[in-house]
Amino acid sequence: MKKRVVLLFMLLLLSLALLACAPEGTQQNGDDLLDDQQTSEEDGEVADEITVVDHNGNTVTLPKEINRIVVADIYPLPSVITVMLGSAEKLVGIHPVSMSAAENGLLSDLYPEILNADTSFMQGSDLNVEELLLLKPDVVFYSAENTQLGQNLTNAGFAAVAVSASKWDYDILETYRQWIALLSQIFPNNDISDKVDQYSQETYDLVQQRTADIEDRKEILFLFKYDETQIVTSGKHFFGQFWCDAVGGVNVAEEITVDNDNAVINMEQIYAWNPEVIFITNFTPTQPEDLYQNAIGTDDWQNIQAVQDKQVYKLPLGIYRSYTPGVDTPITLLWMAKAVYPDLFEDIDIEQEVADYYQELYGIQLTDEQIGQMFTPTGDAAMGF
Repeated sequence: MKKRVVLLFMLLLLSLALLACAPEGTQQNGDDLLDDQQTSEEDGEVADEITVVDHNGNTVTLPKEINRIVVADIYPLPSVITVMLGSAEKLVGIHPVSMSAAENGLLSDLYPEILNADTSFMQGSDLNVEELLLLKPDVVFYSAENTQLGQNLTNAGFAAVAVSASKWDYDILETYRQWIALLSQIFPNNDISDKVDQYSQETYDLVQQRTADIEDRKEILFLFKYDETQIVTSGKHFFGQFWCDAVGGVNVAEEITVDNDNAVINMEQIYAWNPEVIFITNFTPTQPEDLYQNAIGTDDWQNIQAVQDKQVYKLPLGIYRSYTPGVDTPITLLWMAKAVYPDLFEDIDIEQEVADYYQELYGIQLTDEQIGQMFTPTGDAAMGF
């Protein structure tokens, strides 16, 4: 009995000695330690990456810290990202069409570093993989409608994120919201674009209230592209339909149901429609004076009501071409509503609205010259398209 007590006491002392030699908090077996080490390494990898679901339903893994951004062919997106980040320094590559808008609009004035972005990797819809590799992008954004480009980017090993312009039936406000929702997952803690979205909705509601009781709605034609070779309008499935509805007008081309910029028409169709208002986008160099003076080809515009009433307008070019979703959407909506129904919006001082908008949302004080430039864009903005 005495020997057993001594033996138990000796075993107790040995156990205490072993515990004293072990570092604090490591009283685990070898398998437990290995599992904890593996878990820690896995947590470290996850912490450095994020996953997002893009507008084509693809799950894309991206680095959590993104320093090099390329936007392939979703033309308005570089301007949205720039405003969201408050800088264009991380944009290392954009499409030539995006660059021409930046050069001829306010984007390069406000964020001159955008001019350093490379454009050589895209020619039209053709991607130069070798040139893109040289840019070493952390992420490449591309048009969700261009699935072949997305496949090429993924096959080449790029982290490619699809962004759609048509998924929400060309509803500009909803499309912009969806862009911001996706970008906010990739670039969190940025609230500028959320403020723009809120301002856009408030402006939209204002215009809806003022135009709700109109019985004789103005008939509107959009010239998306116009030169000696073709006339392209906006049918039901393009952004022009949204704008016509938003300002309380009627899209004369609503009967055309082909998607986006495939709505090719002729002068005979325009004669039949005889629109009261015409808007010209910045995707074409054509100016209102070209219609007033019959300066393009052999087309005769003189009997069109909008031309007779001098109701032909070139869309503004602020941060980007205002025909598409973007940060200038609310300003464009006010300007367009006043152009179509001046009596309903005679209290709206567009230039002052622009000045207040940029100051309150971006902290930017625009000069009178910059505001004037926004509403008198040149044809050079269409370069590359």
